[in-house]
Amino acid sequence: MENPTSWPFYEPEEKTSSMQEQNEHDFVTFDDWDFDVEDETTTILHIKETTDDNKKVKKSLISSLNILKDFGNGFRKLKGQKIDVVQISENECTPSVCKLSTEEILRFGGQKFIQSTEFDHPFINSLCSLSEEEENREKLFDRAINLLNECDKLSSKTGNPVERLVYYFSRALRERVDIETGKNCTKGLGLHGMRDLQESLRSINACTIAVQDMPMCQVVKFAGIQAIVENVENSKKIHIVDLEIKMGVQWTILMQALTTHHQHNSQNSLEYLKVTALIDVQSRTNVEETGKRLMSFAESLHFPLCFKIVMVKDIFDLKREDLDIDPEESLAVYSQYLLSNMITQQDRLDFLMGFIKELNPCIMIVAEVEANLNSPVFVNRFIEALFYHGALFDLFEDCMKNNESTRKAMEEEVMWHGIRNIVANEGEERTMRHVTIELWREYFKQFGMEEMKMSNSSLYQAKTVVEKFCGKNSFTLEMNENFVTIGWKGTPLNSLSAWKFHKRSTFHRANYFTL
Repeated sequence: MENPTSWPFYEPEEKTSSMQEQNEHDFVTFDDWDFDVEDETTTILHIKETTDDNKKVKKSLISSLNILKDFGNGFRKLKGQKIDVVQISENECTPSVCKLSTEEILRFGGQKFIQSTEFDHPFINSLCSLSEEEENREKLFDRAINLLNECDKLSSKTGNPVERLVYYFSRALRERVDIETGKNCTKGLGLHGMRDLQESLRSINACTIAVQDMPMCQVVKFAGIQAIVENVENSKKIHIVDLEIKMGVQWTILMQALTTHHQHNSQNSLEYLKVTALIDVQSRTNVEETGKRLMSFAESLHFPLCFKIVMVKDIFDLKREDLDIDPEESLAVYSQYLLSNMITQQDRLDFLMGFIKELNPCIMIVAEVEANLNSPVFVNRFIEALFYHGALFDLFEDCMKNNESTRKAMEEEVMWHGIRNIVANEGEERTMRHVTIELWREYFKQFGMEEMKMSNSSLYQAKTVVEKFCGKNSFTLEMNENFVTIGWKGTPLNSLSAWKFHKRSTFHRANYFTL
């Protein structure tokens, strides 16, 4: 455990001064964070069935795959530009100009593929909710390799979003086939790859900075911090326990918000904000650097910040006294994209949640990926992953236009490892096991957790974030009961929820996550 008090600041001076001068807003403006912002309106195409579409015309396998590359007759290849789509009916032809989303292209291509294929194929049956036993009988590896060979011809990691998506999924499928047929016997490769990825995401590099700048992460930070502020703003002593602090940008937002609040409420002065980062041994150096930046930022605002590191080799070694909690503190817990990483070790996840319950925080913020990537049935998991990542590739194309090199690095170093783990690996090596908020809600019940409704102010912060990004009309913000879902062109990507604990509840362990 360490308690640094005065470290040099990482951020440029002009950013600090602009933050310091802002008083009329609760949070730091986006101009302070170097976002490339430009307005763009995206129209989503809803393809109408036509007379020709309803005819089941048999075509070759190769021509079916070309739909994903050229997007069918009458479609021009999508390279970021708009395309003309002619919707044909029996009585009239009406041209319309629009931009197809990656999800729509996948669905349209899938429908055409089904219509033009003479034999049963796993993709066709997956749309009919094929059972796992039936799926296992369909291991036609030679045919799969032929299909993947055609995918290789029609895909590219430097092409448009669909071509890039097909490239990475084809690569992962080929690796899965090699594992199934015994050509690839490298045991442990999936685990090592994901460990390398997790370690990379904890360091500061172009990819991690780009991840933090992504709209979903920004929505989570600003809306989540707003929810925390509403629960602790009148407290004199505030303690935040961050389960995965990474770069810690969210706490600069909180410091700015609390500074503004207490400037307008001088009679209730803040004694301190304590941020405690729970980490493992491997993360120590990176988190120490985060602490230096946060402490220097606090000094520039003359803000009373105490930053603590609690390092444990094993989560089971964690004790309440490690956190140095003052009974007068308002305690909040912040978890951003951590809990799903512990699904394969539910005993440790259970211990952590039980530990947090005993702390009895006034609020716990949870942000997670909103997708079911943990299905034991491969085809179901594959289709879910395909559309989820398709939306991400589409989003990257629009939101990272001015940063192509980082986008490529994101896809090659981050997205590829995730796709590979979901598609090619099974058992203990498959560690990428995101689940939806519905399953988290059921899991949290056993710890006496009650969902708190995200306030209108949090939703306003989320909407304000979205408005600042390119392609803002393609983002979706939805209230699902009490939590917020952040999506792209209708595909959910992340969820943000707030929780409180009932002390009298009794824990009954159950296996909520299928492994």
